[in-house]
Amino acid sequence: MPDVDFRYILLGGLAIALLTAAVTDIRRRQIDNWLNAGIALGAPLFWWASGLSLWPGVAWQLGIAAITFAVTAGLFAIRAMGGGDVKLLTVLALWIQPEWFLRLIVVMALAGGVLTLVLAAWHHLRRQRERLAVPYGVAISGAGLWVLAAQYLPHFQAGTAAG
Repeated sequence: MPDVDFRYILLGGLAIALLTAAVTDIRRRQIDNWLNAGIALGAPLFWWASGLSLWPGVAWQLGIAAITFAVTAGLFAIRAMGGGDVKLLTVLALWIQPEWFLRLIVVMALAGGVLTLVLAAWHHLRRQRERLAVPYGVAISGAGLWVLAAQYLPHFQAGTAAG
């Protein structure tokens, strides 16, 4: 198996990309295509560094990403999700193991719900009439960072096992 340190370098890059996605989504309500492309292009390197087999490992990652894209593209079609959010969640599916990806979806939904409630209250208090734009990339990125910490940081793993 390749050097484990390289895997952590890649995970650090993913964490920086997720933070960048959250910040740009807050500032511009947009997640850039180049950022999503970079995350997607890093996934095969991560598979290699993790020693993931083509079958069934990589096949599962690609399958979960395809399902994620199909579901979120449907949400985009009904204007329930932005295009950058669709792409960010899809490329994250390339990195996160299926059982952890399900956890990511739950954490993302909870964080997104809280974020929406807070922004809706703020929107209402400011008596704004335009449509509420929720930077859902913040919830996606936050859930992604939580999964990375829970899966790869030793002290965090001990805390989640005891809880």
